[in-house]
Amino acid sequence: MPLFGDLALPAVFQDRGVLLVILALLLLSLFLHLYLLRRVVLLNRRYKQLLGGLREGKSLEEILFTHLDNVQLALEQVGELELEYHKLEQNLKYCIQNLGVVRFNAFPDMGSDLSFAVALLDQGGDGVVLSSLYGRNESRIYAKPVQRGVSTYHLTDEERRAIQKALAKKQ
Repeated sequence: MPLFGDLALPAVFQDRGVLLVILALLLLSLFLHLYLLRRVVLLNRRYKQLLGGLREGKSLEEILFTHLDNVQLALEQVGELELEYHKLEQNLKYCIQNLGVVRFNAFPDMGSDLSFAVALLDQGGDGVVLSSLYGRNESRIYAKPVQRGVSTYHLTDEERRAIQKALAKKQ
């Protein structure tokens, strides 16, 4: 008895095995078509997000131009900061960078090292050396200028050691 009643089918379709193979291929084709259709829908959605604008209705081109403007602005600011950095670096040469402290006992009848000499020098060895002599009844403070690690005034041994300590930190 024919499979489809009175309908006359070609001889190839009369065999059930061939019909099952064709049916399996049709089902496989249908599943593959549905899978690819889903992928196309997902890709289309992503494409619309990318070109349709991610922020405030802007397109990809507008976003890229905005980004390029921001990058250019950042580069200009970096250039300005670099100039400011060089100015600060030049000014820093004249700031106190090297410090040397020597404590000593200025008077033999005093019990501790309450007197001191402090050298405050910049990068070039210029600055000042301060000496404080502490006594029971009085204290005295002296300031002597220093240029390139040398003073035109007479320096005590403690003042020279303070300058040497400060210059040693410079290296």
